[in-house]
Amino acid sequence: MLTLSLLCSFAFCAGLIDAAVGGGGLIQIPALFNVLPSVQSATLLGTNKVASACGTAFAARSYIKRVRVPWGLMLPAAASAFAMAFCGAAAVSSVPQGLLRPLVLVLIIAMAIYTFLKKDFGTLERPLSIGRRERLLSVLIGGAIGFYDGLFGPGTGSFLIFLFIRCFAFDFLQASACAKFVNLATNVAALVFFIPAGKVLYGFAIPMAACNMLGALVGTWVAMKRGAGFVRGLFLCLLVILIIKLAFDMLKHG
Repeated sequence: MLTLSLLCSFAFCAGLIDAAVGGGGLIQIPALFNVLPSVQSATLLGTNKVASACGTAFAARSYIKRVRVPWGLMLPAAASAFAMAFCGAAAVSSVPQGLLRPLVLVLIIAMAIYTFLKKDFGTLERPLSIGRRERLLSVLIGGAIGFYDGLFGPGTGSFLIFLFIRCFAFDFLQASACAKFVNLATNVAALVFFIPAGKVLYGFAIPMAACNMLGALVGTWVAMKRGAGFVRGLFLCLLVILIIKLAFDMLKHG
């Protein structure tokens, strides 16, 4: 019961942070690996995906009531992300993770600097007409991030939020809401593999999913209540944490 209580607490925190700015995996995955050290990695990742997919779905549902979602952009992006997440997962064994960490670290540092220096970035929504170019761009973004999520993963939600603001002039709230739908597609793609393979500990996954959904409810409420400026601050904090984590991983693995 102590183990389950710990994991459920971390799942709640992960759902809360993920609902606002993404990055719930930074909390939930290390918690699973530390609390259940004797369990296979694939099973821990499958258990994490069940909980995070439920929380992401709940956050998406909460946002849709309050934030305008441009479905003409998000549905193609989600479909592309779903398909490419499989390709990324299939390519895991052939792409050295050590090559990805420095590249991702540089990209996240660049994102953090850009967001910090551009004070109005993501604080104002500028309505965008949806045409063929925008739909194609959404497919490319969804596909690229879906492939990355299947291949490596850290910062997926942050990349989506940044690209949606930069390419479609969303504010942080709208970008965060849209990122949830694309992230949900990549989570479901992963579950299509993990569940048939029996890589889920349901005794932990189901209670964690409930707590993740509760955290998502609170996180969505806080984001909507405090507005895009508050979410921008959280986003910058998350990027700093990602930078520290990736730098630490690079040092740890030589």
